[in-house]
Amino acid sequence: MNPTTCAEVPAANSDLRIALLLGIANWFLFLDHIPHNAVSALTLRNFGFSGATDLFVFVGGYAAVLISARMSFERGYVVAATRIFKRVWQLYAAYIVLFVIYVELISYVATRTAAPEIISEFNITGFIDHPIRTLIYGLFLQAKPLNLDVLQLFIVLMAVQPVVLLGLLYVPNATLAAAVTLYVAARVFDWNLASYPDGRWYFNPFCWQLLFVMGGWCALLGKRYAHVIRALQAIPALRAAALLYLLFALAVVASGNIPALGKMMPTALIDTFLPDDREDIAPHRILHFLALTFLFTLLVPRDWAHLRAHALQPIVKCGEEWLAVFCAGVFLSFAAHFILITGPNSLAMQIAVSIAGLAAMTGVAYYVSWSRHQDYKSAVGARS
Repeated sequence: MNPTTCAEVPAANSDLRIALLLGIANWFLFLDHIPHNAVSALTLRNFGFSGATDLFVFVGGYAAVLISARMSFERGYVVAATRIFKRVWQLYAAYIVLFVIYVELISYVATRTAAPEIISEFNITGFIDHPIRTLIYGLFLQAKPLNLDVLQLFIVLMAVQPVVLLGLLYVPNATLAAAVTLYVAARVFDWNLASYPDGRWYFNPFCWQLLFVMGGWCALLGKRYAHVIRALQAIPALRAAALLYLLFALAVVASGNIPALGKMMPTALIDTFLPDDREDIAPHRILHFLALTFLFTLLVPRDWAHLRAHALQPIVKCGEEWLAVFCAGVFLSFAAHFILITGPNSLAMQIAVSIAGLAAMTGVAYYVSWSRHQDYKSAVGARS
């Protein structure tokens, strides 16, 4: 292991920005997963090329690599690798439980109500026709019910994390270069994983791994290159270029949402940048996310006093308990969608179900945190 990296990993203090950004990503994913929801106009995807999934994968990679690297330094790589696989199993178990209950719930609601169209809308038609076969493919992460694709992607990325961690600890720059090479090769040769009953994964893991590895690279080498990053952020031309690119992305995305603006944009420009390339994550989307990161770390440093403000604590707590909150958000987004399609789909109702869902997710986060704290106190008391 690189001795410089060894010294930097344990020296890194807790960064509340990680939990804050994971919490924001969870909230935005919930709002985005409610179809025809006016409140989702406030989420990240409506202001540029990248969205909540990009944020979730990058920050998730940052946090996962930082935690496993600390464990590797303190207790050895083998122990760290086994803890990673334990986490993968937890994610996989959560996915299976979520998958079974989710599709059963949608099927039950669709057959008991006057809303059978949600079966195809949530992409579980195959479950109705061939339930056993669909469940088997679901065990292999090949079924793709709506809104579970992000968790599928993260399970695969976490499964290869031991290899990524080993590379980042010993040859970090070469590992990042390998991730870039795999990304380019996947786009050139059209690599992706198959899904059932047809099609491919919504989020191509061969491409999305780049954001995950970039997050891990920043976690381990961010401190080493901090002076270089600060020097680049001090250059007015670079700050202006990042801001102009973000404004350009905002204008292009807005032209797709507002017909009047679309008529003012050149057709070639819209055809190049506007398609939502979620599957293979287009280069201009990655560049947009990097520009956001460049300006965010400038405006919100690690020691930013407002990170501990009471108003931000619900979001931070949702980031700390991201898995439970994400699972709750999947069910809540379906419940919100069902309420809107079977009741008055007014703006007031859309705002109400969005606020209620966010409040419920926050309640889940605080309960899980409280429950874990009670278990910890019991364990400490038993040892005493």
